[in-house]
Amino acid sequence: MRFATFEHNQHRHVGIVSGDGLSVQPLAVSDSVAAQGVLGLIALASDGAALAELSAHDAVAMAQVRLLAPIPRPRRNIFCVGRNYHAHAKELSGSVFKANAADPAAWPIVFTKVPECVTGPGHEVRLPAGLSEQIDYEAELAVVIGKAGTNISREHAQAHIFGYTIINDVTARDVQMRHQQWDLGKSFDTFCPMGPWVVTADELDGADTRVRCWVNGELRQDARTRDFIFDIPALIETCSRGITLYPGDIIATGTPAGVGMGMNPPSYLKTGDRVRIEIDGLGVLENPFR
Repeated sequence: MRFATFEHNQHRHVGIVSGDGLSVQPLAVSDSVAAQGVLGLIALASDGAALAELSAHDAVAMAQVRLLAPIPRPRRNIFCVGRNYHAHAKELSGSVFKANAADPAAWPIVFTKVPECVTGPGHEVRLPAGLSEQIDYEAELAVVIGKAGTNISREHAQAHIFGYTIINDVTARDVQMRHQQWDLGKSFDTFCPMGPWVVTADELDGADTRVRCWVNGELRQDARTRDFIFDIPALIETCSRGITLYPGDIIATGTPAGVGMGMNPPSYLKTGDRVRIEIDGLGVLENPFR
């Protein structure tokens, strides 16, 4: 199933997206659940509710709603993985990150983005004027946790996945380099476009799907998730070591080669640019930058 969070007639709803993506059925849930978006549904499911059996209202044309990020406000920071495609690790090996790129397969690089930086499909990403001149895009498949757990083994990781969504891990490269720790350069307001919805794990093979990204119509990134250095079970195992993962937690799995920083010369985003990300079996996330 595909679950979306959206606004219609000035009210927030969460609902089921049709197979063709042209309509959405609002689910009959409380205002408090709808306010959390898909996070509210995940909480219901973790308490034993059968989401497929929830009653729904009449379908509404997608053209009549305003899609929001499926999880508009994550319960805590988003877990993010750096350099998780072989080709992307190689393209940055000659950059400012070369000092810690000697053995990218040793351990995953994990950092976070604050919940407040999430924004929705089609929503404007604000360039932080005067704070950074090196804004980059990063197309990523994101895993949404559905079942809590600590010290989850890779063999049991799949049982903890609720579904998947798309994230653009927007990054201020100069701020990222200045502070060495990456959180500040990754967490400006609107720096985490997410959407267009969450596809449940039974409908998408996150282990082998295609991730593409266009900037102003030019294809920049094109890879398959089977090219991960650390696969999804390994990432869940890593992030849950001594840390409890909760329903609704999000793990962004890393970006393919083709980021602006890796180009010669580097090509950073500017006002008027549009970034479009498409993941097979999931959908399209597109945002303007200004």
